[in-house]
Amino acid sequence: MQNILLRNTLPEAGQIIVGCMRMDSRTPQELANMIDDLADRGIRFYDHADIYGHGKCEELFGEAMQLANTPREDLIIQSKCGIRDGWYDLSKDYILDAVDGILNRLQTPYLDLLILHRPDALMEPKEIAEAFDQLQKSGKVRHFGVSNFTPEQIRLLQTEAKQPLLVNQLQLSIPNAWMISQGLEANMPTQGALDRTGHVLEQMRQMGITIQTWSPLQYGDWEGTFLDNPEFAELNKTLQKLADKYNVSKSAIAAAWILRHPAGMQVVTGSSRMDRILDMAKARKVDLTRKEWYELYKAAGHRIP
Repeated sequence: MQNILLRNTLPEAGQIIVGCMRMDSRTPQELANMIDDLADRGIRFYDHADIYGHGKCEELFGEAMQLANTPREDLIIQSKCGIRDGWYDLSKDYILDAVDGILNRLQTPYLDLLILHRPDALMEPKEIAEAFDQLQKSGKVRHFGVSNFTPEQIRLLQTEAKQPLLVNQLQLSIPNAWMISQGLEANMPTQGALDRTGHVLEQMRQMGITIQTWSPLQYGDWEGTFLDNPEFAELNKTLQKLADKYNVSKSAIAAAWILRHPAGMQVVTGSSRMDRILDMAKARKVDLTRKEWYELYKAAGHRIP
């Protein structure tokens, strides 16, 4: 397993992050068993958000940590805040209140990472910086990051916030690869050349911010998975060919495609099922060739100029 260096502050973060959005369907004991089993396999990073299950996912995970044998300090736990009921809120008071709620539900005295879930059009960098300072000084949050932010929004935030932002969560899958197609089709009148991301891939690399990829098996605007989808026949054919070659599943190949990129990204799994997490985790042992990486990219319908 390769470790991801999050600005040298979390040296054992790992390439696979367990997404906790669907954990409200599990019991605390089931989750405790999963925590211990995954820890034995070197997977210790968990991604929460205060809106997942309306807080129930964090609540169950907090109960599970009390039952698990794995110590809290051996886990890396991040959670996100900022999405309210139909609107966004990155005000100082809301961030502070949200973190208190998160810590209470998770039954932990601190978060390894607090992530701002979505950009707030009304956000004030000075207010956010004050919240960060207070949370860090109190020991409630050790590090900070963002999700779905553009490079310029990050630069705006860092005009006031002195804490380095370690991560930016962004959507990426083989079909949903706008941040890649934008660079490959630069200076062309093609759909893929449209600037939807502000060259976020290249700029996160320059800024030393790790990209955490969400929905690695999805396509379109939350339209579903591309695995075994007849709309992606050529992609599934190529995925199966490589799955057979590397003796893994198609989902592992899809994750390996992301991990093959030199940006050193992390994959956030979309399942809390042990078998599916371990299935995707096999991507860590797959080193796609350059030719295979481009074959998958083209099979998803992207253009190679």
